[in-house]
Amino acid sequence: MATDHAARPGAPAAAVSQPTGAAPQAAEAIPMDHLLRCVHCGLCTSACPTYLELGNEADSPRGRIHLMRAVAEGRLEWTADVVAHLDLCLECRACETACPSGVEYGQLLEAARADIARSYRRPWRERLLLGLLRDNLFPYPNRLHAALWPARAFGGLLRRLQGVLPADVRHMLALLPPDWRPAPPLPEVIPAQGERRYRVALLTGCVGQVLFQHTNWATAHVLAANGCEVLVPRDQVCCGALHAHSGSPDAARQFARRNLDAFDLDGVDAVITNAAGCGSTLKEYGRLLAQDPHDAARAGRFASRVRDVSEFLAAIELVPPPHPVQRVVAYHDACHLAHGQGVRQEPRRLLEAIPGLRLVELRDSEQCCGSAGLYNILQPDMAGRLLAKKIAAIVETGADTVATGNPGCLMQIAKGLREQGYPIDVRHPVELLAEAYGFPPPRGMPGPSGWTS
Repeated sequence: MATDHAARPGAPAAAVSQPTGAAPQAAEAIPMDHLLRCVHCGLCTSACPTYLELGNEADSPRGRIHLMRAVAEGRLEWTADVVAHLDLCLECRACETACPSGVEYGQLLEAARADIARSYRRPWRERLLLGLLRDNLFPYPNRLHAALWPARAFGGLLRRLQGVLPADVRHMLALLPPDWRPAPPLPEVIPAQGERRYRVALLTGCVGQVLFQHTNWATAHVLAANGCEVLVPRDQVCCGALHAHSGSPDAARQFARRNLDAFDLDGVDAVITNAAGCGSTLKEYGRLLAQDPHDAARAGRFASRVRDVSEFLAAIELVPPPHPVQRVVAYHDACHLAHGQGVRQEPRRLLEAIPGLRLVELRDSEQCCGSAGLYNILQPDMAGRLLAKKIAAIVETGADTVATGNPGCLMQIAKGLREQGYPIDVRHPVELLAEAYGFPPPRGMPGPSGWTS
């Protein structure tokens, strides 16, 4: 066996849940009771993007569950072939929506990937990308800002040199908009307009603070227009989603604890996020820290306060936006908003509340666009296939704008539209709401159209 693919020396005890009465299991142990919920009915296959593309049973949710169970029971090892099938999963969780048995597939996959990280040596390219992007760059806004400086300063030159750049570098550069510029930070407090109705805390995100600060500003403005005092905790950190989804739960828990310290929930009606992937993980802090005797209770309390911005706004009495926005908008359901949080109709209701805006339905709106955290960098071929299908569906609507509630989706879809030459705008729904409330981008900051072709 190649040196980069060390064999698993038998299934360790941590791979299987312990029986009732045993000591508490590690939070990332593969829960056998969840594996046994799968009755292999196959309803998940029609929702799984990779199975629909490849038609391979091992690349379907039930096929992957079969592999996880075989490893947990000691009948298989984490070999390169077995790991490849799990790596090809987007963790879009569409299978959870389709499953009649309530299988929590996302939890199973995260536990399996944590077990893989303990007992399998990945090829050097994957170790390099995970170490660089997940562990040392993306979760830290200052580092990310510094790392992106060459792309901002020499973007034109780099695009001309794409033919000689490594493939991974080309994929990452292609995700950046041509005219990206940094934006000013939000103040710690944005006062409510008129009478204060609510006080909320805003998660600005790690990548969000660098590449999507215009979305954070739009979010704060729209909340303020609806009577919210917005608090922006200065000590907040990465939500931990990239780590939880890719086999590093201990790091995810460390980030979670730091956010529990940063966000003072007293007097706050909600913790608001505008990123679907972040929101899904924030709402799972209770599970992530369930075995922690010191933080389990406050993690559960924190998770219960988390709301996606569209979820929160749709639940209050929305102040009618006064300015028409003459656009035809197709809405793409971000996976971790639709499948991870069950938030589907709320963004549509907000878009429909904007005068002049016409919302059109998008074929296969809940099918993944291929972004999925680091997936479009680690698995560029499959990500490209899924993106091509998404772009075709968008174009056939005739829309001039596509809206979606997740930074990764915004970058991925904008990349596909640019590469195919379609001048279709890509916006977060809250940016369109901000336009309807008459809020321009802050001084010195580019408008969201920077993401278009």
